[in-house]
Amino acid sequence: MLDHVSVLIASGRTPEYAHPGDAGADLCSAEALTIAPGRRATVGTGVSIALPDGYVAFVVPRSGLAARRGITIVNSPGTVDAGYRGELRVTLLNTDADEPFEIAVGDRIAQLIVMPVSRAEFVRVEALPDSQRGEGGFGSTGVGGPR
Repeated sequence: MLDHVSVLIASGRTPEYAHPGDAGADLCSAEALTIAPGRRATVGTGVSIALPDGYVAFVVPRSGLAARRGITIVNSPGTVDAGYRGELRVTLLNTDADEPFEIAVGDRIAQLIVMPVSRAEFVRVEALPDSQRGEGGFGSTGVGGPR
């Protein structure tokens, strides 16, 4: 059985899941605008929510917009903390080099994923324990597949 959490919404169009089992609920634009090629714009959704303590929401790109139009979110995922009560706004980036991206009121522009979150207790130590990965970071595993 799936767990459900109640998220209070005070304004804007209620985010909706397109299909049963979807992780992300669609966020729609509350304004009409055009994003020129290579440019970004912060788009209002008109939505204000109250998450329960112990939850976070992430604003993430829609895969169809990314694949078909080159539209992504600059700070993806955008983090919505439980204490935030303002409008959810989405900073979209048009990565297409040639075509502007037209947004109409009501267009689905992003998805909202609500998840439980753990709070960490940060413990200062003199040294970190060893691990198999160690300090290997960006690009440390190469580009080829497993061999």
